[in-house]
Amino acid sequence: MTNRMYDAIVIGARCAGAPTAMLLARRGYRVLLVDRATFPSDTISTHLIHPPGLAALDRWGLLPEVVATGCPAIATYSFDFGPFVIEGSPAGCGFEASYAPRRTLLDKILVDAADRSGAQVREGFTVEDLVIEGDAVTGIRGRGAGGGSTVTEYARVVIGADGIHSLVAKTVGAVRYAEKPKLQCSYYSYWTGLPMDGRFETYVRPDRAFAAWPTNDGRTVVICGLPMRDFKANRSDVEAGYLATMALVPSFAERAASATRGERLVGTAVPNFLRKPYGQGWALVGDAGYLKDFITAQGIQDAFRDAELCAQALDQTFTGRRSFDTAMKDYQETRDTQVMPMYEFTAQLASLDPPPPEMAQLLGAVSRSRPAMDGFARVAAGVTSPAEFFSNESLERLLA
Repeated sequence: MTNRMYDAIVIGARCAGAPTAMLLARRGYRVLLVDRATFPSDTISTHLIHPPGLAALDRWGLLPEVVATGCPAIATYSFDFGPFVIEGSPAGCGFEASYAPRRTLLDKILVDAADRSGAQVREGFTVEDLVIEGDAVTGIRGRGAGGGSTVTEYARVVIGADGIHSLVAKTVGAVRYAEKPKLQCSYYSYWTGLPMDGRFETYVRPDRAFAAWPTNDGRTVVICGLPMRDFKANRSDVEAGYLATMALVPSFAERAASATRGERLVGTAVPNFLRKPYGQGWALVGDAGYLKDFITAQGIQDAFRDAELCAQALDQTFTGRRSFDTAMKDYQETRDTQVMPMYEFTAQLASLDPPPPEMAQLLGAVSRSRPAMDGFARVAAGVTSPAEFFSNESLERLLA
């Protein structure tokens, strides 16, 4: 069998890959972290970190660096459904607010932390294919940004943190399940002169929705969404559709009229699926293993959770305490148990269909109860499971 230089090679150095590499390196393992990008580097993202994600950053000792970027604290979540508004606090996990640092700042912090932890970091490195011996993945082949000859590196496990179009998942044929199609398409940009006063605001109207929240440098993210069934009819003039969606709420459009959009519109739509996140010599974390619509902005804390679960499972494997299959099966089952209620809740929201009459009545009742509104905000922040919040016992207690 080939002698392996590394315990783990991680492909992708953003919110899933860099923490996975960091956590393994902190345990003393030999880790290679590669990414075709060089950092700081931007990427399409809602870049909102709810309290569970902040708790992870705090455990890793990185939260002060994120706060020091100057992104404002977001202490109020508001959901305007037209006939009523639900407004509450996302507080949980020991944190009263959320933050939305730009990915140029956040990802650089994570990559630098992996480097300080002892992982070897290669930026501007493109992985061209995997090395496979028998039925097992044993390494990678690729080359740096300057070209040159192909480099081959070996490891006990290759971890794909390489997103929706994961080379690792594609090469090994990782099985997808619980699939749902693309549900909505959103476009976003950044505005100056649109103060949010520490608020995350969402506006839901028939077949359209938009949201806004503050980020670094006095800028505000404004993202507008439409259902996929309307995508083709609106693609010829995306900007007109973007502005028309904001105009559905005159009070917000008036605020935006005095602001300035400082960056181009960026848009995307994503499918919804889970993948089996492990096999012989490989593992998946982040969007490579689990992807859902970004309407609930859960991606970053999902990536952080995967990093911790996967690193823990591999540590158990490398130390011989558990077999690879047993440890990684637990990783998958734990992940799926934690994410499935939010996965279904997100899909319902992303359809942009009006809520059924019973749900509309229930949400109206929630809007009249301060404890219930705080509870709904905690669901949106991933602090409380939708299954727990919408249980009869929970609602009876909150609405009493």
